[in-house]
Amino acid sequence: MNPRPASGRAAAADRLARADRSRTFPPLPVRTGARGLFAESWWGSAWLDALETTALDSARLARGRTYARDGHVDTINVTPGRIVATVRGSRPRPYSAEIRLRTLTDQEWDALLDAIAAEPGRLTALLAKKLPPALAEGEVRLLPGPGDLVPRCSCPDHGRPCKHAAALCFQVARLLDADPFVLLLMRGRGERELLDALSRRNAALTAREARDHAPADRPAPYRRGPGTGGEPQAADTEQDSAAASGGVLGERPTPGEPPSRGVPARSALAGRPRPSLPPPLPLPPPQPGRPPALPEGDGLPFDPATLEFLAADAAARAHACVTAARTPVPGTEHPAVHSPFPALPPWEDAIRLTATAHPTAGLTATTRALYRDLAAATGRTPTDVARAVAAWRQGGPEGLVLLDTPWNPPAGDFDRARSALLAADLPSLRPRHNHLTDPDRGIQLRFGHDSRWYPYESEPDAEDWWPAGPADPDPVGALTTLLAR
Repeated sequence: MNPRPASGRAAAADRLARADRSRTFPPLPVRTGARGLFAESWWGSAWLDALETTALDSARLARGRTYARDGHVDTINVTPGRIVATVRGSRPRPYSAEIRLRTLTDQEWDALLDAIAAEPGRLTALLAKKLPPALAEGEVRLLPGPGDLVPRCSCPDHGRPCKHAAALCFQVARLLDADPFVLLLMRGRGERELLDALSRRNAALTAREARDHAPADRPAPYRRGPGTGGEPQAADTEQDSAAASGGVLGERPTPGEPPSRGVPARSALAGRPRPSLPPPLPLPPPQPGRPPALPEGDGLPFDPATLEFLAADAAARAHACVTAARTPVPGTEHPAVHSPFPALPPWEDAIRLTATAHPTAGLTATTRALYRDLAAATGRTPTDVARAVAAWRQGGPEGLVLLDTPWNPPAGDFDRARSALLAADLPSLRPRHNHLTDPDRGIQLRFGHDSRWYPYESEPDAEDWWPAGPADPDPVGALTTLLAR
């Protein structure tokens, strides 16, 4: 006999339950400036303590921290007992890193939910995205301890953890800082599922307290007779009359007394604390996220590299649209109405697409083939394409302009740069147009129209200049980074 198919409502509830137990987070923005503690909350720091106390190699942890800080961890998926993300390393294809954590048993969940329901302040703290210490350190241990985090990775490094799994752990600490419900999801329950269970517990607790405080001389309710299928007793007719008159079910009305009236919902709910309004939508990240790299395979109906190419460009354009829509016109509250995509010549737009779709600097078979095709289509050489792509990654349209077009900056920052370099005991550079050059060392700084310094390097006396690193508003910082390469 075939099982009866679930109703549409039950199927929808099942889909909601499955969705509640899986959360996907976009790549976190690059963490700039801070060099101290990676986590900001005490529970995020406790998560990292569990990682660091069992790590066998502190050097791998340091590299993992750097990977996380520099944005090498892509989209993170959290499900009960499992955290998965792709982490970009030194190879073109990213690695799949995974962290496993034991989920709580049903008995442990019952004890934890009872502990939350018993203290309303604990639920209030959770809704405010804070983890109460008394809850985390109670009878049921929420935070992982030494050895509780089990790292796995597809890389050839057998360290425990490797730098890719360590980078994932550091980024998860940032997720926990923002929302402790992520920790509860790792332990086995989603946020909506928890709140529904707590609502049922609170209702049962309220009813139990009402019964405990009821007067002892309250009349006993009518009840149905012991037989099955017999005539309804007084309780059945009482339910109908009580429901019609607004009285309390199960209570026998006093003869001659008018039926009691219900309490307005506004009055009944007036004393209850109201949850705070949701926070405003966050600002868009400073850079667009990276789409996941697709695995290679035979017989696919599409080219994985082409699909990654188009997905990366779509992400960049969407990020530009959101950023432009949230940027208000000075002196008003309305965003500026202009296109975030200025018209570019075919050469510049082709370089933009190539640089956006392939962010890594390493040359692979795919990028070489792309550079050859683009060079043939534009009448350039593959070396010209590779150099232009590096310039776009360095500074966007301004970086591409500085690659081939020198200019004469006005007096000011450019003239003061040489004195600043000498005061910092750095090599003396020879000025020409907007360039400061030391041909013997093969180093050069180019001053842009945006008042930033773009580092370049070449083989000594070869005059074959290539962009080398990001632009910097400080010439001392740009040259120091260049000399350290």
